[in-house]
Amino acid sequence: MSVQVVSAAASTKVPEVELKDLSPPDPEPQLGMSSAAVAAMAPPAGAGDPETPALAPAAERPPAPGPATFSPAAAPPAGKVPQASAMKRSDPHHQHQRHRDGGEALVSPDGTVTEAPRTVKKIQFADQKQEFNKRPTKIGRRSLSRSISQSSTDSYSSAASYTDSSDDETSPRDKQQKNSKGSGDFCVKNIKQAEFGRREIEIAEQEMPALMALRKRAQGEKPLAGAKIVGCTHITAQTAVLMETLSALGAQCRWAACNIYSTLNEVAAALAESGFPVFAWKGESEDDFWWCIDRCVNVEGWQPNMILDDGGDLTHWIYKKYPNMFKKIKGIVEESVTGVHRLYQLSKAGKLCVPAMNVNDSVTKQKFDNLYCCRESILDGLKRTTDMMFGGKQVVVCGYGEVGKGCCAALKAMGSIVYVTEIDPICALQACMDGFRLVKLNEVIRQVDIVITCTGNKNVVTREHLDRMKNSCIVCNMGHSNTEIDVASLRTPELTWERVRSQVDHVIWPDGKRIVLLAEGRLLNLSCSTVPTFVLSITATTQALALIELYNAPEGRYKQDVYLLPKKMDEYVASLHLPTFDAHLTELTDEQAKYLGLNKNGPFKPNYYRY
Repeated sequence: MSVQVVSAAASTKVPEVELKDLSPPDPEPQLGMSSAAVAAMAPPAGAGDPETPALAPAAERPPAPGPATFSPAAAPPAGKVPQASAMKRSDPHHQHQRHRDGGEALVSPDGTVTEAPRTVKKIQFADQKQEFNKRPTKIGRRSLSRSISQSSTDSYSSAASYTDSSDDETSPRDKQQKNSKGSGDFCVKNIKQAEFGRREIEIAEQEMPALMALRKRAQGEKPLAGAKIVGCTHITAQTAVLMETLSALGAQCRWAACNIYSTLNEVAAALAESGFPVFAWKGESEDDFWWCIDRCVNVEGWQPNMILDDGGDLTHWIYKKYPNMFKKIKGIVEESVTGVHRLYQLSKAGKLCVPAMNVNDSVTKQKFDNLYCCRESILDGLKRTTDMMFGGKQVVVCGYGEVGKGCCAALKAMGSIVYVTEIDPICALQACMDGFRLVKLNEVIRQVDIVITCTGNKNVVTREHLDRMKNSCIVCNMGHSNTEIDVASLRTPELTWERVRSQVDHVIWPDGKRIVLLAEGRLLNLSCSTVPTFVLSITATTQALALIELYNAPEGRYKQDVYLLPKKMDEYVASLHLPTFDAHLTELTDEQAKYLGLNKNGPFKPNYYRY
């Protein structure tokens, strides 16, 4: 007897501050090192590490989450299955033969075929008409400019986020939540996700050796005791390790997200449960974004004296709303191209009233976070959102800085045909020498399959370019700000927005042509995937040392200007990560050091050296 099984097949589809033109900034002054920063870099007594000498002074927001609707299709009626011909066996005894209409047949020795009894079982889903999720009717707060179409304003939690879909209907701002200690000074998606977030933080700690070493070495001295740090960065497990390190070093922290899509809700919940005032959730609206920043800054009985920013939005908000706070702020640490540009604008206009540290242009940030991180995360972001194959695809990468270099190297290795656009002749020559064809965007826009921006500029991809793209062209941004792609020009009545999956929109033209827009033009890797934890350890350690230096620097050491990290600090951050690879540095002999005119313990390169 055979059993025929028929089951239902179910499937589902599942105010940015405008930058002004910048003149090339004057050569950046270099940072000196305070005694606290040197102490933080020094190994603990008896640790056996080589002695670190003191250093000589040297000069992205806006839909609220909404799950898709899914209804399994009803099971099709049981019909005939593929036919099988009856076969005559040589065995003289009765044989089982498959009847030609799909059932079993008995074949007698004389060749007579009789049909055996059949039983057909149908397996169905329980309640096939139920909806897997229902689209919320309450969209939540969002700016009017972002609500042009329903499909374009829906957003979903990432695959890595343990978000309860039932919570999506209510804005976190409308909830009254408290952690286990009874504190309600936070605003996250769901405080109940804290346990999941804590596990992610513990995993991240294993891949952030330098930050954990810094925490162990410096927590006894508390070099940040009395520091009140307000931060605006991506809120991920790696950021959580940084925040807990700053707290272990004596600082008080309040935090908001610098990107409306990059927050991991479970990590934000874990931080809130640990007592950190965190105001962020994935899928904030424009209004939510600025409200969260304001909640970090505007609090009774607490005023920040240090700023850690990523993109300049926090610094801009304080300048705009609370300029008097800068009387007590000792310094700003900024880690993005966009934020650094804004600092130079303030400095050039004479409006920068506190010292600022440019972490973005430190060697460890440029070469590791920007280059090696983007080399891996660009593929991750594209794969998660589009499931595409890269071999043979034509890709244009706008910008050949460190981010562009990483993206191009990864795509070339996967077999893509890569074009590069550049304004800088030096970067352009590097692209040519690396085997990429240098073009103008207009020359290839009709033929490429993927367009990636990573310039830090505005309107790199305009509506004219978007109109000329081929059908199903993928458009994304690897720069910090969402100004590189003119997404606003796509929000017009003649174009239709269709949400495909989390952070993936089809923008459809009247003739049926469509482009695939990722993360609405915001930072692809942190909005749509993740980035390597080890690389973020390098950046986070640099940020921590920069905060220690600025906070402990004697008055007058730094003027109201933008400073670069000293070379020795970069080298120290790099050295903390070498043991992970069981790497062993060669040491200079006294004779060699004298010949080169160097200290045996560094710095080993002059400030003008280009790595």
